[in-house]
Amino acid sequence: MIGGALGDGRLGAGGESPSELRIGLIAVLIVAFFLIFMLRLFQLQILEGADLASRSQSNSVRSVRLEAPRGDIVDREGRVLATTRPAFRVQVIPNDVRAPELTYPVLAELLGLDHEKLLQKVGRPRGRRRFQPVEIEGDISHEQRARVETHRYALSGVVTDILPRRHYVEGERAAHLLGTIGEIDPQELASDEFDGYRSGEIIGKFGLEARFESHLRGKVGGQNIVVDVAGREIEVIHEVLPVPGGRLVLTLDLDLQRAAEQALTSSDPEQPDPMGAVVAIDPRNGDVLALVSRPAYDPNDFAGGIDTATWNALRGDEWKPLRNRAVSGQYPPGSTYKAIVALAGLVEGVVDPEEEVSCPGHYRLGRRTYRCWKRGGHGKVNLERALVGSCDVYFYQLGVALGVDTIATYATRLGLGRVSGIALQAEQPGLIPTMEWKKEARGEPWIKGETVSVAIGQGYDLVTPLQLAVAYAALANGRTLYRPRLLQRLETWDGKFVREEPPSQGVSLELDPDAIESIRRGLTAVVNDRHGTGGRARLPDVLVAGKTGTSQVVSLDVVKSFEEDEIPVRFRDHAIFAAFAPAVAPEIAVAVLVEHAGGGGGAVAAPIARQLLARYFEKKKERGEEITPVLPSDAESAVEDRRDDGD
Repeated sequence: MIGGALGDGRLGAGGESPSELRIGLIAVLIVAFFLIFMLRLFQLQILEGADLASRSQSNSVRSVRLEAPRGDIVDREGRVLATTRPAFRVQVIPNDVRAPELTYPVLAELLGLDHEKLLQKVGRPRGRRRFQPVEIEGDISHEQRARVETHRYALSGVVTDILPRRHYVEGERAAHLLGTIGEIDPQELASDEFDGYRSGEIIGKFGLEARFESHLRGKVGGQNIVVDVAGREIEVIHEVLPVPGGRLVLTLDLDLQRAAEQALTSSDPEQPDPMGAVVAIDPRNGDVLALVSRPAYDPNDFAGGIDTATWNALRGDEWKPLRNRAVSGQYPPGSTYKAIVALAGLVEGVVDPEEEVSCPGHYRLGRRTYRCWKRGGHGKVNLERALVGSCDVYFYQLGVALGVDTIATYATRLGLGRVSGIALQAEQPGLIPTMEWKKEARGEPWIKGETVSVAIGQGYDLVTPLQLAVAYAALANGRTLYRPRLLQRLETWDGKFVREEPPSQGVSLELDPDAIESIRRGLTAVVNDRHGTGGRARLPDVLVAGKTGTSQVVSLDVVKSFEEDEIPVRFRDHAIFAAFAPAVAPEIAVAVLVEHAGGGGGAVAAPIARQLLARYFEKKKERGEEITPVLPSDAESAVEDRRDDGD
């Protein structure tokens, strides 16, 4: 048996059995495997470690900031003036671009950009900056977006996302009221007011955008996104959604704002639009119903960062479109001031409303003669007729009798010569002169002849259109001076109540009701009397009370050598009109100023006020509300018969 086994040859030449050979082979394979593993580990850790470490940072989790949409700004009826729309952004992460010689030219072609300019935007970032996204375009069109999205997965390092972008629905409309936004600057960033903000954030710069920045801002969110080595998103592993900013509900009436801006637009496309301002206020509570300044600008130009050419054009424009003329334009009030002088005369007992004064067309004070606008004079006029015809001589005499300080007392009580407190930046105080003011400002005593000019709203007198509207609102209600209010209430983004901005309590004027009634009758006659200077503001079924004015820009000596139609625009007079309606129980007060109009307030400014007032009462009819009182039947032809000269 044993011999048979040996004869079968089951042992190797060296005496090893087959099982031992198999074990040896397995051992060799194991050693080879571990050797290969160690060599690969050496390659990854030592030879390629630095490169793989860099790539691992890209092939990892990326944190993305989600900007919060700014809150909407709406009018009193909830119609949107400013909102947020989605904007598609294209960025490049330089470290993730694997083939820049192909990626950048293709991306430039897809976006319609110059290749060299795109390269300049990206630059040659080093260190940590290689991993930071560089914005190429912040708001591309739908067509550009479609092209980029189609090719994005072939473009390593190209990142796209959607950002909230401010959108002003009505373009230029109410631009000076709404304001602008822009990137926070270093000085703002260092101030306590912007604690918690970071570089690059967008904030309100002017207007309501700035005034209510903290409410409109919202809260940012964020995402943690897994991306591959080419920078392409794989999945979102964590997300905190942003909270939109709160909503502002304004006192503004968009219909009236549109009507006012349309009225302050040239009907001739070949002629430039008039420059100036229109303000409408509710005299019962101080609510601002419309606020217009022209020329204007489109705040959408600022939403994504204004380009240099547009900014330089706005800054270099001689007519200053960025200036809010309604609150910062300071102008002589012209004959609209006569209503305040008349009120002072009545309350002080200096004038009897029925007392007549002779106007021969001029007034002598000392050795100087002051002319009335009507060369032949107005003849004998009482207070009402002096207002109707805007008789200068009557108010020359009344002003001298009152004295400049008494006139100033009543003007400031009605809100002239001081800021109103409206929630807008850059409001100017204007100027209502006094003897003390001249002594301090000029180092000279007051001259009685200067009172003559002040009494008709010229000389040192300066008011803003807003102040004029506030003053006439006070004359309209006869009792209270209100601070103009722009904001009704604050809401959350989804319409939940936050807080109300109540109307101001107002300051009691404590004026003689009989004096107020005399002024009301006079101003009503200015518009509705056959000889009134304000006939072009008349409405067919509502009594309008108002006063025209012409604000002299330069002395007559400057323009006397020019023909009337050849006077340079910058030397032409301003046209002014202030009014309220209905004359009894007024609901709206309006001030209109047209810069360098070259015509009187009755011819130029009154028709603008008429369009605004007409729209206000049309809306009342649309709501089914009653409108009273109506005009006297015998005044139907007053507009056609009235004279166009004078204020």
